[in-house]
Amino acid sequence: MKLNELLQERANHQCELCQAAATLTVYEVPPQSYADQDNCILICDTCQSQIARKAELDSNHWQCLTTSMWSEVPGIQIVSWRMLQRLRHESWAMESLDMIYLNDEALAWAKATGDHESDATVDLHRDSNGAILQNGDTVILTKSLDVKGSTLNAKMGTVVKNIRLVEDNTEQIEGKIEGQLIVILTKYLRKQA
Repeated sequence: MKLNELLQERANHQCELCQAAATLTVYEVPPQSYADQDNCILICDTCQSQIARKAELDSNHWQCLTTSMWSEVPGIQIVSWRMLQRLRHESWAMESLDMIYLNDEALAWAKATGDHESDATVDLHRDSNGAILQNGDTVILTKSLDVKGSTLNAKMGTVVKNIRLVEDNTEQIEGKIEGQLIVILTKYLRKQA
């Protein structure tokens, strides 16, 4: 049987964290060198996007951790512990953290990514005013910028249309100025209303 089929059977075709019967995907709990039933879990898009910090952390959604943390599946325990850590400002999450037990090996795995040390903030691209940026937005430069490796000087007030977010760096976007694709720091721009 394939891993996805094994996980579907184990999860009864539901998210292994919140029990939603929505679209499910295999989540490989990092870090790992190979995928198996112990270190992979089946989760819904809502859980996936919040774990990956692509959506705001919804405390009410994660109340499900008070149940999922008792799972015998190591991957579910690890993700439950990490998410409880991110929600530790909530009293129910702190109570759950006081009750959850991870053996030394599981605790080392849970702490390996360092995700437990961060809070509930989402990794989103934001302009100089804190507005959320998305692919395709139009922005305005708030400072004149010299473009490295070019004689181009992007003047303050320049409008940059149809931006692209830099996937692995929330402090950068890509946009075209005078036909040249450049990387711009988000702290030097504001979203056009």
